[in-house]
Amino acid sequence: MNTMTDFPREKLPELLRTMPKAELHVHIEGTLEPELIFALAQRNGVRLPYSSVEALRAAYAFTDLQSFLDIYYAGAGVLLHEQDFFDMAMAYFRRAAAERVVHAELFFDPQTHTARGVPMGTVIGGLARACAAARAELGISSALILCFLRHLSEADAFATLEQALPYRQHFIGIGLDSGERGNPPEKFARVFARCRELGLRIVAHAGEEGPAQYIRDALDLLGAERIDHGVRCVEDASLVARLAREQVPLTVCPLSNVKLRVFDSMAGHNLADLLDAGLCVTINSDDPAYFGGYLNQNFLETFDALPRLEARQAVQLAENSFAASFVPDDWKARWRDDLARTVARLARA
Repeated sequence: MNTMTDFPREKLPELLRTMPKAELHVHIEGTLEPELIFALAQRNGVRLPYSSVEALRAAYAFTDLQSFLDIYYAGAGVLLHEQDFFDMAMAYFRRAAAERVVHAELFFDPQTHTARGVPMGTVIGGLARACAAARAELGISSALILCFLRHLSEADAFATLEQALPYRQHFIGIGLDSGERGNPPEKFARVFARCRELGLRIVAHAGEEGPAQYIRDALDLLGAERIDHGVRCVEDASLVARLAREQVPLTVCPLSNVKLRVFDSMAGHNLADLLDAGLCVTINSDDPAYFGGYLNQNFLETFDALPRLEARQAVQLAENSFAASFVPDDWKARWRDDLARTVARLARA
């Protein structure tokens, strides 16, 4: 029996739920569920402009990236103390463990918090403590990636980097997020050059609402090793060929793409086309508290909407997530072995 070609279609959802996988594109502030927002608001004496959890959840009716960001930044306002950041991250890690996430690389936005007077050490201290607890209690490895907000200035990014350097041992890389429109990668070329000098890993959001050229610029001007989103690469055939040739990972977020109108529906998503083109695509949840689902929900809804995707592509996506992660090769090999055992077990059952 060829495990992949003969894998029963009816067992595909179970494979998606139980196979080991890494998550490489999740904003930890975007995992802040309404229930926790209200709990933290009460604990910290923060007044919210919503009467209930239900009213807040009902406000998650976004029309584009900026309308999402407006409520996202407002929700983050309840995060004031190290314990708040710890509690938020641990809530994510518990969900991730239940979904067979073996490794997560978490984005965090310190400027969202330092602008409110929250010290950098408070932000990083809480998140780093949660990463250590997740490893000890849940068996999940993790890493932190500090993201610059691209709607702010490069000078602000430089200042943020300097504030963060005393905590350098707690984060492995630098990213670039927030609104793409009017904020091209070239705006941050000098600060990313400094980050590369410091030996930090480099990722960047590009090709979500921004054009394919932003993907090229993120690679060439920022030195990005991974592209977060990247789905608009298909607008440039030579770029697609380059991404395939160089195996530049794309951390695609299907539910987010539909929620923010990058695609009108999941059935219209181009993830299967990207895989067919030989790109190193991964599936991720982005801001799951806001976009309707954590990692497994993204897998399940994507595979349900795109019938061309079968067990072979599920395994490829999981393997891609390992390959694209910033961890030692022996960790990746161990996860691939675990994946192979999971597939074999389900195929025999």
